[in-house]
Amino acid sequence: MSTVIEQLVEARLVAAAPRVPTISATLQYDPRDPFAVRITFPAPATLEGVEVCWTFARELLAAGLERTEGQGDVRVRPYGFGRTVLEFHAPEGAAVVHLHSTDVRSFLDAAESLVPTGLEYLRLDIDRGLAELMRDPL
Repeated sequence: MSTVIEQLVEARLVAAAPRVPTISATLQYDPRDPFAVRITFPAPATLEGVEVCWTFARELLAAGLERTEGQGDVRVRPYGFGRTVLEFHAPEGAAVVHLHSTDVRSFLDAAESLVPTGLEYLRLDIDRGLAELMRDPL
């Protein structure tokens, strides 16, 4: 059995539609996918009116606390005193979200206590991954 970390965070939406100034988003870390973190936004904060989950590198989130990081669909950077900015880019548009840096650090510390940075590879199930790749399509 694997412990999954879920932490509610207050997210301030800067560029999104429909316009919802502050929402509760959920940060998630699952040691079965040790390199990744997820953030889930509730339905009222999305264009489609359905819950949306973004998955990206734990390393990206950690580095983004200190400096601008990311070149693709997800970018992270510090902002002023005590804020971390996450930018999400999709064909439908972009969203800019501010989180409290203390919340992000707390979440990353909890993830670090489960799977220390640099030891993620020990959690990978290589046999299962290879079996999924080799499986015949139906």
